[in-house]
Amino acid sequence: MDKLHTWVINLDRAPERLTRIGAALDALGVEWTRFSAVEGKLVPADEQAALLDRAGFERLHGMTPSLGELGCYLSHVRLMQAFLASPNEFALILEDDVKPTAALPEVLQRLVAADGRWDMVKLSAIHSGSPIGVLDVGQGHQLGVMFSRCTGSSAYVINRAAAQRYVERLLPMQLPYDHAYDRGWVYGLKVRRVFPEVCVHDDQVESTIGTPGPSRKFHWTRRWSTYGYRLRTEVRRFGYGVGEWVRGR
Repeated sequence: MDKLHTWVINLDRAPERLTRIGAALDALGVEWTRFSAVEGKLVPADEQAALLDRAGFERLHGMTPSLGELGCYLSHVRLMQAFLASPNEFALILEDDVKPTAALPEVLQRLVAADGRWDMVKLSAIHSGSPIGVLDVGQGHQLGVMFSRCTGSSAYVINRAAAQRYVERLLPMQLPYDHAYDRGWVYGLKVRRVFPEVCVHDDQVESTIGTPGPSRKFHWTRRWSTYGYRLRTEVRRFGYGVGEWVRGR
């Protein structure tokens, strides 16, 4: 595992979350480094204007963006910049609200051994992604190609090619991070997921992104552009999945 290093994204104000995930990784023998997350509300207003395409976000996602979402997005992008500045060939990126399972070390070893089969692999997910397996990665887990939506960005592995593509093309933000980074057809990347999940949500911790108060979601009459974008996206996702499955068998 000399080629892969693990980073944990953690806000300075959430040390207890780092303690929980750090203990879990230590128990599995996974070496890791903390990465200080971006606090969205501390990003200067002039920088926000350059980093966030507010009109694009509202058009594509159908709601107003939150500073917590911006902070999350920037945390992942800046971590990729740090990864590219390191000598490592692969990075396991974890948000601090996940809980790794005992299968994680073996799955990581098998993914590294099959590095030509993927550029980014999700290890956790919200929504299944309707995957079809193309490779056994140990302990009952499969590397799969996805055919439907699979949001979530709390645990994934990337190679340097993917990190470089993301750094070049993810900004400015037009979608929440977990809606943006897995569109393999947009970035020209082999996007996969491991199923069943190797990392699960730690239900003992609460989200630090949420924004209490009135809903940010627009009324359905203002969301036609969002519905159109999502329909086009899922059609493209399915077509991409078919092509990737044919090539990846």
